[in-house]
Parts: sequence; structure tokens; C-alpha cells
Amino acid sequence: MGFLADRSTRVIVQGITGNFGRSQTRLMQSYNTQIVAGVTPKKGGTEAEGVPVFNSVYEAIEAVGPVDASVIYVPAPFAKAAVEEAADALVPLIVVITEGIPLHDEMRLRQLTRSRNLWMIGPNCPGILVPGETSLGMIPPGSTSPGHVAVISRSGTLTFEITKVLTDAGIGQSVCVGIGGDRVIGRDFADYLRLAENDPDTKAIVMVGEIGGDAEERAALVIQEEISKPMVGLLVGRHAPRGTRMGHAGAMIQGNTGTVESKEQALTAAGVGLVRYLWELPEAVRQTGALNGG
Repeated sequence: MGFLADRSTRVIVQGITGNFGRSQTRLMQSYNTQIVAGVTPKKGGTEAEGVPVFNSVYEAIEAVGPVDASVIYVPAPFAKAAVEEAADALVPLIVVITEGIPLHDEMRLRQLTRSRNLWMIGPNCPGILVPGETSLGMIPPGSTSPGHVAVISRSGTLTFEITKVLTDAGIGQSVCVGIGGDRVIGRDFADYLRLAENDPDTKAIVMVGEIGGDAEERAALVIQEEISKPMVGLLVGRHAPRGTRMGHAGAMIQGNTGTVESKEQALTAAGVGLVRYLWELPEAVRQTGALNGG
């Protein structure tokens, strides 16, 4: 299997019968994602976008066989139960698109999935797309192209823009993943960086961070000790007023913690080549020399 998923990944969609779940299911199907079942309580026995719908994850697995991933479009009040249901069924990869999940619920879900060695992407994320292979979430396939650069981003919409900028410059991606913008997420930058380091299709890494929290500073320690592949970074939120939350639940500066300056210092010391603007990324990636001859 590729970077968490590939074209053989068997996927269920929780919340498939809602308007958003249906539209995103069509998007994933347009990329030949293997969606084998949908789950919506009390909608079992129906169909959505040509996919059979079941009342529970257990019922779906019993009917269609083992699955590799679940993509969750369930509204925030019910998202915790949906993730718990997928985790109880030991679904290996759980992609939580939902935003607005309460912090304490997110803390519980992080602990639950990690304790069972499951991989939760998000919450509050656009998911993951492996170019030429599969799409689990809402990253526009047209913004991507197959290649050798892993794009790992805290910002959902910037994931789309950066993959488009790279694609337009002739630089393809090995994976495009939005890890989640909330304060507590299933897996941190460090986890994805280790995957990219061990992925034979990845030759360089683009890391997109933002103000708030210390995820980038913690990632810098891992980069120094464990990551040998060249990295280019972009940090956003440079002009945000301190003490003000800017969109994401995790994007708030408190005192000197979580500032662009502290993150720049840590990542630069770790050897990450930082740019100030997203349109500078293609040239920065080329200058690493990682893509020469491939």
C-alpha cells in the first residue's frame, strides 16, 4: 500500500446520505475511489450514489467484508459516536472531515484511535489524496498530479492551492494530506513526516504550518533527528493579531507561544527551507535538487 491508501483501499462513508456526504462521495467516485458501503443510522437498506447504505459500521462490514478506511461527514454533535463506531470495528484509517467537534471529544478520539493503533486524519480536515491512486475526502483531484513531493498541511484550503501551484509548475505529488486545523488532532506533523521519510515514492516534503500551538516546533525536533529528505516549508498567519483566534481552533497565539517567529526559528534550525509566499514553493522545491532525474 502507498502513503496510507492506494487504489485498492476499500472505503466506507459515514454520513453518506446527507447533501454534503453525497456530493463528496461523487467527488471521490470520480477519482475511482473504491467506496463499498455507506453508513447512516435509520437509513439502512437504501442506496446513495449507487452505494448500499447500512445502519452501522458493523452491519456494513458484515455485508461487504473488511474495509480499510472510513471517511466521516457526520455533523459535529454526532461525530464522536461515528468515530467511536469505526474505531470499535478496528477500521485502520479514519478520515474525519467534520469541523466544530468539541475539544474534549477530540481528546477522547485521539486517545482512542492511537491506543488501538488506528490512524485518524483530522478532525476538521480535507482528507488525503494519493495522486493517480485514490481520494479520501474533499481535496479537488484537478489540483493534483502524480509525482514525488509529499504535501503535508495544517491548512485545508491551502492544501488545495499549494497542490495546484505545484501541479501548474510541473511538480507532481506523492501524497496530499490536510492533517487537521484543530488544537487536538489524530496524528501530528511528526507522524506524517516519518511516513514520508519511509515512503519510496517521496523524494521531497512540503510542510505547511500556521500560527498557534507548538506542532511545528515539535516537528522540528523530529526533522533534526529522523528526516533525511529535503524539506520546504510555508508558515501562514504572519499578520494575525496576537491573542486572536483566526479561523482554526488551533490558530491562536498566546504570548510568545505559537508565533510565526518561534516556528521559523525552530524549522530553520532543523534545516527546512522556508518561503514566505506559496508561489515561491515550486522554485524552492526545485532548488533542493531532490527531483533531478526523477
